[in-house]
Amino acid sequence: MAHTSALAAARHGLLARQGWDVEAKGLQGSPAIRILANAHHHSSVTRSLRLLGLGSDCIEPLGGKTPVKVDADVLQAALAQAPYAQTIVILNAGHLNIGACDDFEVLCPVAQASGAWVHVDGAFGLWANASPRLAPLVKGIALADSWATDGHKWLNTQYDCGMATTRDPQAHSAAMRMIAAYLTSGGPVRDPMDFTPEWSRRARSLPTLAALMELGRDGLAAMVERCCDHAVAIYDGIAALDGATGIAHPTMNQGLIRLDANNGNNISDAVIAAINASGEAF
Repeated sequence: MAHTSALAAARHGLLARQGWDVEAKGLQGSPAIRILANAHHHSSVTRSLRLLGLGSDCIEPLGGKTPVKVDADVLQAALAQAPYAQTIVILNAGHLNIGACDDFEVLCPVAQASGAWVHVDGAFGLWANASPRLAPLVKGIALADSWATDGHKWLNTQYDCGMATTRDPQAHSAAMRMIAAYLTSGGPVRDPMDFTPEWSRRARSLPTLAALMELGRDGLAAMVERCCDHAVAIYDGIAALDGATGIAHPTMNQGLIRLDANNGNNISDAVIAAINASGEAF
């Protein structure tokens, strides 16, 4: 829902430029919206595009020479194919399998020069920005127009704790707000109902606030760094075993290793199943 909220703001902002009120008129007959996304985007992004009426087939995947990352020339070429289209560019901060991040410092200006809205999936990767040591991995991420992240990753909050942040609060609230005689509107206090899809919802923000207050900036950075250090130690330990081949060394908290039997057969899945069945680890 963090993706859905942020992308709804993007949808509103782009179509409002064209004089189209998508909240009133819907998408039937509206100017087309292009979705250019890192080819290795998470399925939650696809689901959000379905919920917003754009459909999963609207995604035009972007790649490049570096695994799971978007190259600037690839993005530039894609934008040039339809220079006047209303476009959302979706980038990754922390790829699901290897933790790779797109080059926001380069890609965001390229996209925004063409009028595109840049959205970042930072489910866990966004938290790297809290660490001075790891922040270079997401350098330039503040240039984007919206961000989605998750409290149940490194903050250890409850599971349903997505967070949406947008640069344009007017577009965000316009995409969500409903007016009724029995509802208060306006005033000096920000009303959460104007920024979320749900009206009847528990205060998910309180556990998040508690976690941040307990950890503090330094505590959060230290926790993120410890997790990443443990990932490297686990990776290096497994990669040193007979039959193990390192594929992607962790840059954050994920890595990939292949396990082969003496005859060369890939036994990775069998080893994982045996470990899970033992109950010792997951």
